[in-house]
Amino acid sequence: MRRFSSSSGAWMAQQQQTAAAADISRVTIIGGGQMGSGIAQVAATKKYNVTLVDVNQEALDRGKAYMAKSLARVARKKFGEEAQQQQREFVDDVLGRVTLSTKPSEAVASTDLVVEAIVENITVKQKVFGELAKAAPEHAILASNTSSLPITQIAEAVDSARRRSFIGLHFFNPVPQMKLVEVVRTDASDEQTVARAVAFVKSIGKEPAVCKDTPGFIVNRLLLPYMMESIRLLERGVASARDIDTAMKLGAGYPMGPFELCDYVGLDTIKFIVDGWYKEGAGLQGDKTFAPSKTLDDLVSSGRLGVKTGKGFYEYPKK
Repeated sequence: MRRFSSSSGAWMAQQQQTAAAADISRVTIIGGGQMGSGIAQVAATKKYNVTLVDVNQEALDRGKAYMAKSLARVARKKFGEEAQQQQREFVDDVLGRVTLSTKPSEAVASTDLVVEAIVENITVKQKVFGELAKAAPEHAILASNTSSLPITQIAEAVDSARRRSFIGLHFFNPVPQMKLVEVVRTDASDEQTVARAVAFVKSIGKEPAVCKDTPGFIVNRLLLPYMMESIRLLERGVASARDIDTAMKLGAGYPMGPFELCDYVGLDTIKFIVDGWYKEGAGLQGDKTFAPSKTLDDLVSSGRLGVKTGKGFYEYPKK
């Protein structure tokens, strides 16, 4: 019997992954905001044909402008400041693989993968997927980029047969820079769907982490308790926000302190997630870790949402 070396086994695994990714050539992104545009950019950069969908042309134009600006930065780094022609050709080449559309049903009619990246509202997501499932081919993977809502619950909008090809693909912001994608499987997701999703993630230069559908998946399930306990320390007067950040950066080796991270993520986003978990998160209902925080509530109600508004736990002067 022929024996395969470990390198042969690795080669075979790579070939299988390549084959799984090869059956995906057309990708449709629903939502032209920062996340959706970022996903479209990385897929188009890796030679996928991408359709970016939003409700109106204005939103699509903003998404395209975001991609163009991001790609220009990539091109300068890739070719150098002096290679203007090569930079333009690179940007034009990538954007040339992105089609814009305001008609979701038409956009998914011949797609291989749908990635939804719209508002974090489960009713809206269910409505969108209910419509897309009727128009997309049977072989197409249906994926949500939600960071906090249950994939299983979103998938209730489609029939039981389509749930086998329903999965979570949670990208991180900013998509072009962040390497991780959480691949979230439900009890109904079949092995082929998971394998195809993992292969796609690897093919666009990202690193997949597969997990079960659970509140927060992996990263947010670990990160949110850390953030909330940091806020409790501040509320109890244990230390200032600045000193807590300093302690975690210098003592634990974290690149950002918890309050810097809160401001970067968005305090409204954090509040939305923890409030949802506290009220109805599977296994988390009533968990004091996620109980309302007066400090967080007051900041959000006053419009201090973090970096995006110029004020949060810290202030961020306009440059």
